[in-house]
Amino acid sequence: MILVILEAIVAVLLIGVILMQVAGSGLSASFGGSGETFRSRRSVEKLLVYLTVILAVVFAIFSILLLIP
Repeated sequence: MILVILEAIVAVLLIGVILMQVAGSGLSASFGGSGETFRSRRSVEKLLVYLTVILAVVFAIFSILLLIP
């Protein structure tokens, strides 16, 4: 039961982090002009990417553990 609650919390956090990445991309990216060629990633964007990867791995591990009866 506790694993289900933890997975739900990780899922909500993962959705939040992904939405923060999309919101940080800017309005021009939604119209096709991303302008990413001359811009390096800032530390906050790197942190969001790393956090997304970590949360996705944790979510996958919890999902696999929930398959075990």
